[in-house]
Amino acid sequence: MTHSRFARTAGWLAVPCLVAAGLLAWYVTREPASPFAAEQTTRFDPGLVSRGEYVARLSDCVACHSLPDGKPFAGGLQMATPLGAIHATNVTPDRETGIGNYSLADFDRAVRHGVAPGGRRLYPAMPYPSYAKLSDDDVKALYAFFMKGVQPVQQANLPSDIPWPLNLRWPIALWNGVFAADTPYAAKTGQDALWNRGAYIVQGPGHCGSCHTPRGLAFNEKALDEAGTPFLAGALLDGWYAPSLRNDHNTGLGRWSEAEIVQFLKTGRNAHAVVYGSMTEAFNNSTQFMSDDDLGAIARYLKSLPGDPQRDGAPWQYQAVSAASRLDSPDAHTYVTRCASCHGLDGKGQAEWMPPLAGATSALARENASAINITLNGSQRIVTAGLPDAYRMPAFREQLSDQEIADVLSFVRSTWGNTGGAVDAQAVGKLRGHTDPASSSPIILHMR
Repeated sequence: MTHSRFARTAGWLAVPCLVAAGLLAWYVTREPASPFAAEQTTRFDPGLVSRGEYVARLSDCVACHSLPDGKPFAGGLQMATPLGAIHATNVTPDRETGIGNYSLADFDRAVRHGVAPGGRRLYPAMPYPSYAKLSDDDVKALYAFFMKGVQPVQQANLPSDIPWPLNLRWPIALWNGVFAADTPYAAKTGQDALWNRGAYIVQGPGHCGSCHTPRGLAFNEKALDEAGTPFLAGALLDGWYAPSLRNDHNTGLGRWSEAEIVQFLKTGRNAHAVVYGSMTEAFNNSTQFMSDDDLGAIARYLKSLPGDPQRDGAPWQYQAVSAASRLDSPDAHTYVTRCASCHGLDGKGQAEWMPPLAGATSALARENASAINITLNGSQRIVTAGLPDAYRMPAFREQLSDQEIADVLSFVRSTWGNTGGAVDAQAVGKLRGHTDPASSSPIILHMR
C-alpha cells in the first residue's frame, strides 16, 4: 500500500516536472522574433552602406573584433571574464568563418538579442543588452556595411577558455530574460530631440553602461537607463575604474560643461582629463568620428543625469601646495623626480596636454585601480585624425617598486585637496601580477 501510494505520488510529480522541463527547453532554444524575418536583402544602396559605417563607429565594433596587426573585424581579441577568457569572433562577410551566410534577420538576432543562427547564445561580453535599443533602420544599415563595406577574411574563430559546465550556453537565455533589454529605444515624452538622440546613443550603440555602470552578482549591469540610479555611476572593470558619467562633482562630470564633454570626446582631452585605459580605444576608433551634433546630444543627455552627493562626498576644492616644499618626504621626492615635469609641482598639469592630478577623478575616487594601473603600465597612444599623440604616460613598473608606487600615489591622492586616500603596496603588487604594459600599437583602423 505504501509503495503504491509512493508510485502514484511520484507519477503526479513527474507530470509538472516534465512540463517544466519542456517549457525550459522551448524557452532556451527559441529564436527571438525579428522584424526582418520575411525580408530578403541582396542589394544595398551605397548611402545605406555609408550610414552603416557610421553606426559601426558609434558602436565601436572595431575595438573588440580586431587585433592591432590583424585584418579589420576578423576577430581574435582575447577578453578576460570572471569565468575565463573568450575571444572576439570574425564578423567579416566570409561565408566559412565569418557572417557571410547571415540573413538580415540572423544579423538582427545576433546584434540585438545575442542569438546566433541555430539558436547558439552569445556571451554578453558582446553588448547586446545595449544594442537591443538600436533602431530597425540602424540595424539594417549596419548589416549593409558588414556585408558590402567590409572585406571578407577567412580566419577561424577561437574557442573560449571557460571550463565545462560553465561554458554551457543555454543558461544565458534565462539571464537574458531577467537582465537584457528586448525592445528598441523609445523616445521619452517631455524631452526634446537632442536629449533623446543623446540617450539613444549612450544607452544603445555607444553602450557606455558596459563599462561605466556597476554590475550585480550575475555580472549584469544594475541599470540600463536613467531610471536606475546606478546607471553610469562608475564601475571597476579589467583593472580600471570607469568613472561616473553622472553629475558627481568629484568623481563624475559635475565640473564639466557640455562643451568640455564634446571636446573630450572629439579630441581626447580637455582641461580636466585625457583619455586613458579602455577609453583610449573608444576614442581612437569611435568618439572622435562622431558628428558634432551627436557629440552635443551625448553631452546634453549626460549633463541631465543627477549625481549622488552622499556617495560623492564634499565638493573638491584646490589647496595650493608645492611638492618641492616636501622633499624630505620620500613620496613627495618620488613625485618631484618622476611626475612633476609633466603634471607640475602644483599638480595642475600643463594646459590641455598634460592632465592635472589635482582634482583628478583617479585622485578623488575611493577605487584606486586606475591610479595604480596607469602608473604601472602607462597609457596607450592617442591617435587623432590618423596622427599619434606626441605625449604618452610612461610605464613605471620597471623603475619603481610596489612600495614606491603606493607611496607616490598616496601622496597624490592626499595633496591639493584630493581625498582618494592611501594606496597599499599589496594592491599595487596584485595589479602588477595580472596586467601588462600598455601596448604601443593601438588598434587604429580605417574601416574602408
